[in-house]
Amino acid sequence: MTTHFRLVLEYDGSEFAGWQVQAGGERTVQGVLAEAVRRACGAEPEVVGAGRTDAGVHALGQVAGVRVETRLAPPELARALNALLPPDVAVRAAEAAPAGWHPRFDARAKRYRYAIWNGRARSPVRARFAYWVPRPLDVGAMATAAPALVGCRDFRCFQASGSGVEQTVRTLASVSVEGRAGGDVRVEVEGDGFLRHMVRNLVGTLLQVGLGERPADSLAGLLEARDRRLAGPTAPACGLTLVAVRYDEGFPRNPEELPPPALDAADPLG
Repeated sequence: MTTHFRLVLEYDGSEFAGWQVQAGGERTVQGVLAEAVRRACGAEPEVVGAGRTDAGVHALGQVAGVRVETRLAPPELARALNALLPPDVAVRAAEAAPAGWHPRFDARAKRYRYAIWNGRARSPVRARFAYWVPRPLDVGAMATAAPALVGCRDFRCFQASGSGVEQTVRTLASVSVEGRAGGDVRVEVEGDGFLRHMVRNLVGTLLQVGLGERPADSLAGLLEARDRRLAGPTAPACGLTLVAVRYDEGFPRNPEELPPPALDAADPLG
């Protein structure tokens, strides 16, 4: 029988060409997940993600919908997939999806985190997951600037050049900057939807504030101008993590509070 599952995924995006399967056959999260489901269930699956993370972007709480013909229950499927998936992807939670549920269209909000290492020396331990900015940052100025981005706004100035999206109004519920100069700094953004490279462009602009290249009170005017050329550069993908996707029914739990991935030393196909 065909069963519809919803999965919470964690992955290190460093070695992926993004979430979505590519025509050129590049390694993608959707691709390796579909292959693992195929091997676990012996049937061709339909795999849909809540968001199409770009190349190099990580996830703690990506949500995927999987339709496949199988008799495996959700916990059994999770154990089988974690035995088959490569080391840089894991299933954090699995359950049966409600009738008519869609991982992307039913999502109400997404939360992203951008990590910055502001130490003078590079940090090899952080290199895959944080952007190194060696010049001292005024974290207080960045935090002062951030609230101007909260609310229902036209974020055209933060949309990647060449994007074909015409409707550029989005609602951000929160934007926060925490940390300290010379150490770890993180920007957290939650909203109902995001334009291409929007979070990375927001971060690039906030970094200009932190480096003294832009006044902290300039973001409201930047939004009004709606001109991508006036905003900051796109921050590198390595610092960005999709932390959570939220739905009306409270699924999923905060991924940071989920138990470790389900593992099974036994043959997943046996």
